[in-house]
Amino acid sequence: MAFSRVYSDPLSRGIFKKFVVMLCSLLTSLYLLHCLTDRCSSMPTPVKASSQVVGFFASELHDLRSLRRKRLLQKWTTGSKPGLSYESADDAKRTSEYSRFNDADTGQVLYEPGHQVDSDSEKNRELSHYMQPSLGDIVYSKRLAPRFMVKTGSTGKLSPLGDGSKKLPQAMIIGVKKGGTRALLEFLRVHPDIRAVGAEPHFFDRNYENGLEWYRELMPKTLEGQITMEKTPSYFVTREAPARISAMSRDTKLIVVVRDPVTRAISDYTQTLSKKPDIPTFESLTFKNRTTGLIDTSWSAIQIGIYAKHLDNWLQYFPMGQILFVSGERLISDPAGELGRVQDFLGLKRIITDKHFYFNQTKGFPCLKKAEGSSKPHCLGKTKGRTHPNIHPEVVQRLRDFYRPFNMKFYQMTGQIFGWND
Repeated sequence: MAFSRVYSDPLSRGIFKKFVVMLCSLLTSLYLLHCLTDRCSSMPTPVKASSQVVGFFASELHDLRSLRRKRLLQKWTTGSKPGLSYESADDAKRTSEYSRFNDADTGQVLYEPGHQVDSDSEKNRELSHYMQPSLGDIVYSKRLAPRFMVKTGSTGKLSPLGDGSKKLPQAMIIGVKKGGTRALLEFLRVHPDIRAVGAEPHFFDRNYENGLEWYRELMPKTLEGQITMEKTPSYFVTREAPARISAMSRDTKLIVVVRDPVTRAISDYTQTLSKKPDIPTFESLTFKNRTTGLIDTSWSAIQIGIYAKHLDNWLQYFPMGQILFVSGERLISDPAGELGRVQDFLGLKRIITDKHFYFNQTKGFPCLKKAEGSSKPHCLGKTKGRTHPNIHPEVVQRLRDFYRPFNMKFYQMTGQIFGWND
């Protein structure tokens, strides 16, 4: 009866109801906390920085353990792909750096921007420099959020990381040696819709017996709307190359960087001299007979500069509209202008402009403010822009007289005046 009287009081009943409500709320909160704790414990945990895969979660490791990712990890220790040749040691070093820190199959940086990796090792300190994505390559993951997708440059389409396939080149830089081909390729790689092999494959002149599938495997992966490219300057002077490239695809677009043939020959000789200091003088190699002034056209340094002769061979397989001739001289004096012509020729938006270049007074030619895969300025290596030996003016004039009729024919064939006879 006493108990009944206590709780029959309205004030007591109100206190009891409040107590019950608070107790239920507390139990509900504890239950929700238990559920959240249990759920969080089952969620993927971040990968440690020492794994060198920053910004991804354990659930993503299934994708990262694919064959392509293993190959990428191998390149951090082995450098570039075997079986490729380089113009110089600097080219090999630069290509090795690109393949080590960029996905050689997609040309995309595989790290979330802004994260740092474990800096205990020298490789990780180097790696942190290459973690800035190149122009148009915004790296994302398919499952976590929109920022883990990749945006292709001018197309603006989002595609999952790792999409794309290896294709045979749709465009090639086929010549000429010592004309400025390396500079052109480095400049073009800034464009988000161009993916190019860093090293020279030499497929159509030295490795043709390996077959097209071998050649395809050397190419980087490309997404929809991107162009696959390669550069091998010796193709232009290789007799079999036009027929072989035409057999692969008659629609291949060809780019030839040409330069004053006299200056080109001296530059060619300078490169050989740096590797073989005991070779004969330039003058002795130039002439079959110095007294008569007969030029030795069997010497490759002289032969390469007879552009009209080599172009005749290419026109048997490709129309002139599929061949673009880039001036090596204007590539130095007006890189943005020449790159504009190349982008138009390839059917790409003019993304590479004046803002991408600065002129290096020491080297004497333009450099990139930001190279592909790097946030720092980039100039060509020490092997580019070597000081030429002094050649007797009479020898230079003899060569100009020799090349003049070939140059005039070349001007007529291309419809361009390069001004080498001035």
